[in-house]
Formats: sequence, structure tokens, C-alpha cells
Amino acid sequence: MTGRATDFSEEIDRKTSRSICDAVGERLQRSLPPDSHLPCQLQRLIDELGRRDDALFRVE
Repeated sequence: MTGRATDFSEEIDRKTSRSICDAVGERLQRSLPPDSHLPCQLQRLIDELGRRDDALFRVE
């Protein structure tokens, strides 16, 4: 296959990436009940994503 759907060689810039991440996060927050408790493993993964996100998008 050589279509665009399978071509991952194109990269997006940081601003676009950040916008996508923010939009996904906002949508997840809206879809989860405010008092829901996540399983421990899922919470650990989310915390790790947050740490990596902070390191990746740190403004210096």
C-alpha cells in the first residue's frame, strides 16, 4: 500500500501536536463522570504520559 493513510513519514509541528493532545484530553474529561476512579494501572499510565508531555513541551 502506498496511500496517504499508511504514510507515516510526514511529521506535525509542536503546536499542532499540542492542540491535538489538548483536544483529546478535553474530550476524555467530558466523557468521564467527574467522580469516576480509574484503575491503578491506568492512572499510572496517565501520570507517565503527563510527565513525558511536560518534558516534551517544556518551554525554555
